[in-house]
Amino acid sequence: MALEQFIDKNFRGKSEERIEQAREIMDEYSAKGFDLTLRQLYYQFVSRDLIENTQRSYKQLGSLVTDARLAGRLDWGMLKDRTRSLRGRGWSYSPELAIRHTAYTYQENMWSNQPYHVEVWVEKEALSSVVWDAAYDVGISYFACKGYASASAMYQAAKRLQRYQQEGRQVVILYLGDHDPSGLDMDRDIRERLSLMGVDSSVFIFERIGLTMEQIEHFQPPPNPAKLTDARAEDYVAEHGAVSWELDALAPEVIVELIKEKAIEYRDEDVYQFNKEMSDNNKELMQEVSRRWTEIVEFLRGDDDDDDDDDDDDEDEEEW
Repeated sequence: MALEQFIDKNFRGKSEERIEQAREIMDEYSAKGFDLTLRQLYYQFVSRDLIENTQRSYKQLGSLVTDARLAGRLDWGMLKDRTRSLRGRGWSYSPELAIRHTAYTYQENMWSNQPYHVEVWVEKEALSSVVWDAAYDVGISYFACKGYASASAMYQAAKRLQRYQQEGRQVVILYLGDHDPSGLDMDRDIRERLSLMGVDSSVFIFERIGLTMEQIEHFQPPPNPAKLTDARAEDYVAEHGAVSWELDALAPEVIVELIKEKAIEYRDEDVYQFNKEMSDNNKELMQEVSRRWTEIVEFLRGDDDDDDDDDDDDEDEEEW
């Protein structure tokens, strides 16, 4: 638990109830191995009919949660801002610990000799932690577009995907985005710009795995008014009506399962098991190196050779 108090504040009535509800939701997801963003927490409140789905409700919940955390009532570790973080160079305390850490995290590229190269792309950076959990489990990479991806990001992606196509592999992008006028249009934008930059459409699969209308009907996430000022709103409203849905409203475990299930559909299991066996064997060797680090250092420094040289000197003296 990361409860720290920085202010004195008393909560009463509905505020106290909301804090307890927030704690229960965060504890529930922590037990499943997830942390939440404020927006994900908000959608859990909405989907459980605890608050209305309005901008005012979102702001009120955000203010209350902030005050509750400052007052030492809610855990700082269970709510994350995934768009702002400190980045820097990592350090090792010793070669032995560095090898041990590398052995612990080591894994072969399970997709290096697969017929498909699979990536998962997500519209929002705020969901990157959830997407990363799933992508890591199945050994694929993920890319957060942050809305319409920049020209530089798309150029880099196109060059990367072309390299895989040149290796004779079919490229697959599993995409997750909002179900709203711009969110759906981003599918078209990605396909068109990658094609323009040289990605061969004949060996390229783009699959929106969320948020889809079928998922909306099944999971019943809370709707939002469609943004009618969006230039793409007219066609969207004509097909779907004046409501939209955010990807954040799906429970994190649902997003994780969507990614894992779809990625595995493109995986050759025989190739995967061969790669996994190779990876496990190499990991065991690295762990053994870590355990016997002192012996290896002595050998490389020639300590055994020095002992042999001393023995030779003794023999020479005896002969003399």
